[in-house]
Amino acid sequence: MIKSKIDPKKLETLIEINALINSDYTDVKTLLTKIIESATKLTSGEASSLILVNPENNKLYFEIALGSKGSDVKKYSLKMGEGIAGWVAANNKSLIVNDVESDPRFYSDISKKVGFPTSSILAVPMRLKDRCMGVIEIINKKNSKNFTDEDLEWLEIFSNQAAIAIQNAKYYQKVREEVFHLQDQIHLDKGYHTFIGESRIIKEKLEIVRRAANTDSSVLLLGESGVGKELFAEQIHFNSSRRNNPFIRVNCAALPGNLIESELFGHVKGAFTDASSDRRGRFELADTGTIFLDEIGDLPFPAQGKLLRVLQEKTFERIGSSERIHVDVRIIAATNKNIEEEIENGKFRADLFYRLNVLPIYIPPLRERRDDIPLLAEHFLKKFNREIKKKIKGFTPEAIEALLSYIWPGNVRELENAIERAVVITENDYIKPAAFILQSYSGKSNEYLNKSLKEAVNLFKKRFIKNTLEQNNWKQTKTAKMLGIQRTYLSRLIKELKINR
Repeated sequence: MIKSKIDPKKLETLIEINALINSDYTDVKTLLTKIIESATKLTSGEASSLILVNPENNKLYFEIALGSKGSDVKKYSLKMGEGIAGWVAANNKSLIVNDVESDPRFYSDISKKVGFPTSSILAVPMRLKDRCMGVIEIINKKNSKNFTDEDLEWLEIFSNQAAIAIQNAKYYQKVREEVFHLQDQIHLDKGYHTFIGESRIIKEKLEIVRRAANTDSSVLLLGESGVGKELFAEQIHFNSSRRNNPFIRVNCAALPGNLIESELFGHVKGAFTDASSDRRGRFELADTGTIFLDEIGDLPFPAQGKLLRVLQEKTFERIGSSERIHVDVRIIAATNKNIEEEIENGKFRADLFYRLNVLPIYIPPLRERRDDIPLLAEHFLKKFNREIKKKIKGFTPEAIEALLSYIWPGNVRELENAIERAVVITENDYIKPAAFILQSYSGKSNEYLNKSLKEAVNLFKKRFIKNTLEQNNWKQTKTAKMLGIQRTYLSRLIKELKINR
């Protein structure tokens, strides 16, 4: 037990993290990062890592690495028993080493390669049912001080929190996938995932989607986070001949790196410690249907080779088995990363990219499809009125202006969150701009007062297009390019909206 007087700040941090763990918080990587950040701060460390044990090959991988060389550290792995962290994992015991150079267990290669001198290490195991599933490691106590037994006791508390967070995430993922599997059986015509979008650019994309749906070629959906790539994947599936067969979703970023191959391809009983029975992977579940691999850019490099084989040969083996399984699966992948840049950095296989990139479709950000913002806002208002049990009638003209003027860096997902906030906050019949809590909006104009939604949208379009024309000296070709529309469409808008020079 920690015998000295408990620091109120440390206790407050623990309470905060426990509250997050026990809430509906589902972003486990962000939660784990917060836990490691807090542990590093409260033990006065210079750098830190959360290292997970892969039971399939008995190696340790850096899931989270904080500090000036954190991104470089994540490229490496350790063998069981190798280095201080490897010893802690192998022996399932905590360890303080305040002079690493004098300790034969210290593995200096990573420290030298990344250029981060290491003098002291504090490491504790993360345990689930007394089994070590990983290690939390703090590097170098600040001001050249030594780590203490009190530091170790605090870190063990944080390691328990991290283990609980991972356990909860596994349970949530299992339940979520079961729910998705049930939802995926519901036909689109019965109301499954309503697609909202009437802008010209979205209609063009949906036409491309309909053409892509008629083939079995791989599709790569590209675009910023929150633009709705999953909804486009659904549209491809439900417009294809596979519409009555499974549609299986996989978030590659959400699956732990040491379990992703088991999740994708399954395993046989006894393949590793926790493999108490045979398990079908996502590809088997998707047989005759479609598999959607979201955040494909975060797929670990070892798993990329197996995925390439599935694309090429339509076969794979479960972990622990040599039996080949044949599947007929249409693959749709999505990413918000620059995959070509990832290839140059050695993080993504070029041959896999070329196989996935047969039919690339770019999903535009919300700021490029502003015509859809009022429609989406009305849709989300109805949704949250129903869920929160409110009867808000709509938005004030100023609120519509706020939505149309904002740049939406978080895209549709951010818009949905803003509307949910507004519904929670608003006590009147109509939502006002302040309820969105959009930092960049001042909300002083009265020009939208007493106007219908259509009139407000047209007024915004008129002002926006006129400003862009003025920027380009009224050169329509240049303006159309900046707006991302055809010149003929711009000419028609100028006439329809009566835009005069």
